[in-house]
Amino acid sequence: MIALETERNWKPIIKEFEAVVGKNGVVQRREELLVYECDGLTSYRQRPAVVVLPRTTEEVAAAVKICDRNSIPWVARGAGTGLSGGALPVENCVLIVTALMRKILKIDLENQLVVVQPGVINNWVTQAVSGAGFYYAPDPSSQIICSIGGNVAENSGGVHCLKYGVTVNHVLGLKLVLPDGSIVDVGGQIPEMPGYDLTGIFVGSEGTLGIATEVTLRILKTPESICVLLADFTSMEAAGASVSDIISAGIIPGGMEIMDNISINAVEDVVATGCYPRDAASILLVEVDGLEVEVAANKQRIAEICLKNGARNITSANDLETRLKIWKGRKAAFAAAGHLSPDYYVQDGVIPRTQMAYVLKEIELLSEKFGYRIANVFHAGDGNLHPLILYDNAIEGALEKVEELGGEILKLCVKVGGSLSGEHGIGADKKCYMPEMFNEVDLETMQWVRQVFNPQGLANPGKMFPTPRTCGEAANAKVESVKKLEGVDLF
Repeated sequence: MIALETERNWKPIIKEFEAVVGKNGVVQRREELLVYECDGLTSYRQRPAVVVLPRTTEEVAAAVKICDRNSIPWVARGAGTGLSGGALPVENCVLIVTALMRKILKIDLENQLVVVQPGVINNWVTQAVSGAGFYYAPDPSSQIICSIGGNVAENSGGVHCLKYGVTVNHVLGLKLVLPDGSIVDVGGQIPEMPGYDLTGIFVGSEGTLGIATEVTLRILKTPESICVLLADFTSMEAAGASVSDIISAGIIPGGMEIMDNISINAVEDVVATGCYPRDAASILLVEVDGLEVEVAANKQRIAEICLKNGARNITSANDLETRLKIWKGRKAAFAAAGHLSPDYYVQDGVIPRTQMAYVLKEIELLSEKFGYRIANVFHAGDGNLHPLILYDNAIEGALEKVEELGGEILKLCVKVGGSLSGEHGIGADKKCYMPEMFNEVDLETMQWVRQVFNPQGLANPGKMFPTPRTCGEAANAKVESVKKLEGVDLF
């Protein structure tokens, strides 16, 4: 049984951690621990007991062994940009933060791979190889601040996942520290390895199976030609129809994104790209890449499809500066939503492309029913929705209603044949909706895998899988646990 926070003597345990990572590698002062009490899902908060900052695989393994010997739950955290509460501390836990593990260990251009520590920022990988004509394809909107370790844990996607896939499609191998502190290597430096696909099992496991301390990534050659098209429409349905028609025409764009009018104006207010027409009901961004002749042909065909579906205007950009300006607005959409409302709650669900018009209409009806505005931004090509529900957390009961609204959107996604998550993960936020998508046997089978790697249940407990509490009750319980600890001096 895990001891309660007030019952455990932390001093000797902290000394053990300090012997591994040094005094500067252990955070224990209450005011400093506040920095780590949540990830990007700020509606859930829980202060960890201790934070440990390792720099090497061996230090991670030693820290995990200390937790294992003392039956202390632990949570791995990277940059803390996750949006599902995956890196949320649990009560009486040690937070193992990989932010100082920021080395690019190997660049092998001939074999098109790089080996990095988990704290390396996503965008640094492309920066390290772009001069030689390569890039790293997965590009979450937070790519300038999110870390590779977190991308691996959540199987992050991004704008270009339509054509190039999500993180798992670009991870060749991993060095892992398992929950008992043992170090193993899975995968390798070639695409296909014999035996079970343990790399595939680990990517997206949200820290419940261990910690990745080295990641071997596939890099790609920069395309000969790239073009971005921006089409604006007088209705969301017209933009959605264009997406289906483009895919039906046999064109697979590098990326295809839709933003609604609320998002368009938020972005222009904050980023001022000058590219997005404020009066448009929606805009469709389409990026095509490949050989120059291929890009030219696809560009023309896409423009024709958009015009046929009622696009008012179509602009295109081949030069790097303009392309970056167009994408800057889309990648800033989540941050720009903060300009619209004191708080917002972002969801992440997936639907079949053919259900896009129906689902967006249903989301509009849910918005009216619950009385909260919803800004829609999504990876249209693969049906990955990111509705941002705008609210004020200072209003009592608002968070609970917004969580209920978000849950209804997720149920809607599953109902039409979609998924609870496309890239943000399940974490603490969506675990109670897992039975909407999986039956008891499905969930039990997943637990078997978890128990093989994590038999004591110490690695990121309480995440991914449902508990007797509902989502709202879980949120309230976390708030209450923080309040109870306010007057406790742990050290």
